[in-house]
Amino acid sequence: MIWYVCFFAAVGIAAVTVLAAVLSAVSNRKDGRLLPPIQVLFAGIFLSVAVSFLPIYTEIVGDSSCRVLKVLVYSVHNTIQVFTINVSCTFILDTLSSRAGVIYSAYSVYMTVAFITAPVLTFGFVISFFNDFTANLRCLLFRSQTMYVFSGLEERSLALAEDLARTKEKHIIAFADAGDGVSQELLTGAHAIDAVCLRKDILSLRFGYRNRNAKLVFFLISDDEQKNLTGALGLAGQYGDWEHAEMYVVSTETEGELLLMEASQKQMRVRRINPVRSLISHTLYEEGHRLFENVRLQPDGEKLISAVIVGMDRYGTEMVKALSWYCQMDGYRVEIDAFDSDPLSEERFGAACPELLSDRLNGRKIPGEAEYTIRIHPGIDVQTKQFNDMIRQLPAVTYVFVSLGSDEANIRMAAEMRMLTARYGSDPQIVAVVGHSERKEALKDIRNYRGQPYRLEFIGDERSFWSEKVIISSELEAEALKGHLKWGEEAEFWRYEYNYRSSVASAIHRRARIACKMPGAGKDTEELTLKERDLLEDLEHRRWNAYMRSEGYVYSGSTDKASRNDLAKVHHDLVPFQALTEEEKRKDSSVGATC
Repeated sequence: MIWYVCFFAAVGIAAVTVLAAVLSAVSNRKDGRLLPPIQVLFAGIFLSVAVSFLPIYTEIVGDSSCRVLKVLVYSVHNTIQVFTINVSCTFILDTLSSRAGVIYSAYSVYMTVAFITAPVLTFGFVISFFNDFTANLRCLLFRSQTMYVFSGLEERSLALAEDLARTKEKHIIAFADAGDGVSQELLTGAHAIDAVCLRKDILSLRFGYRNRNAKLVFFLISDDEQKNLTGALGLAGQYGDWEHAEMYVVSTETEGELLLMEASQKQMRVRRINPVRSLISHTLYEEGHRLFENVRLQPDGEKLISAVIVGMDRYGTEMVKALSWYCQMDGYRVEIDAFDSDPLSEERFGAACPELLSDRLNGRKIPGEAEYTIRIHPGIDVQTKQFNDMIRQLPAVTYVFVSLGSDEANIRMAAEMRMLTARYGSDPQIVAVVGHSERKEALKDIRNYRGQPYRLEFIGDERSFWSEKVIISSELEAEALKGHLKWGEEAEFWRYEYNYRSSVASAIHRRARIACKMPGAGKDTEELTLKERDLLEDLEHRRWNAYMRSEGYVYSGSTDKASRNDLAKVHHDLVPFQALTEEEKRKDSSVGATC
């Protein structure tokens, strides 16, 4: 009877062990308590083999004294021999094969499999232990160097780490949660930059051994925003009082803004990265001036920027908002046509930015007010004749932005828009969002079969965006901070999204004003002539009005400061320039000039 009980127990333990190892491999190990699969397999199979030895040594020991203890000791001892390839324990197979009966045959098969599998698990376990030991030893030895710690090893984190490895000296890069389940390609990339791969979750790692004067930088930039926020709050609790600690957290939702605002109350500098907004901001800062170069001169002398947004996902929606304020420039007019298959896209945009689409303002020319025309075309399939006809009816298109949710769709549509616009007599700048760096590189300078260039531009790939220049040492951020310091403290710039976003938008537009040679745009405030000051004040206020409306703000109904309520997103200064007090006008000239 004991043979049957032990056999089924051993097989059952092995089956449960394999299942547990699989669950461990697919789990994201958020709480850091699950063991790596190799350790789960090693422990479970060891127990299974030990149980399978029990009936064998029960017969051998017989009725001698301390029978139970001897059986347990012999079973464990022989299990160790199995896992260390000791051939002396193979006598058991000879014993089993000499006996008749189904149970002995089954036992013989199981033990044969165990004898083959166990040494492999031993090797894997030793390698795993050695890797963990050396990784932790490296972290300890370089305790006084700058350390960059990533919450996981994936494409975006590896791209940023590779750029840091090229640009930074005397540093150590570590990836948490980089054990089983991570692709060999990513591991190879990490090893190529001499990074440390740690199996534990980032919240399970301990850095108390580090020199407090050495910089410690955390990156939580996975696609799982909830995981990022959970990790950020945990790290803020552990290292928030470290003066030289920094944390970068990917978050696009309002929840992240609120939670990270609380986390940033400590000494650790916390920066929220909104990849969507950051991509649009950096694109306009670096290349936006071209919008003012590729324009269509109108009979009244104004220069028309005719922008088409194909797809109102997060990138497309953000671009519509940004163009509404970015294109506020003396002598220019902007018309934006946005197309999306969602029949409620216009309603959603109107709910988020009610005054941008207001009949009172949209498409109107009011002195001292932002001027723009935004047309949202909901429920439009861009692969239909209806869409083609709508493009044909637009004034000469000067700018196209494509974001339909996938690289494949964006590339296809960008090429389609080049064909349509060429057919209808326009030659716009065409920009599409493409995440894969290899695809972007492969499409560089692409031509048709007759050698005609498509002249398509692709933004948002991992290598370009996830870089030290964009994420950590951003020129745009530096300019925005300089502008913010004219009226506020640095801590408030990083802590409050309102200050950060507003200052970034101002810096972007200042650069555009200089590129467009607006009078006084390149001067310091005290150098402005009276005429230049008046022109910059008026322009800056128009830009600010459009920007605030793109943020969802509406007029409070009164010019009284007391009517302002940022919780309700109502502001007393959302009025034409002429209605401002002299004090408020001077603020506009200060912001409008060079920082």
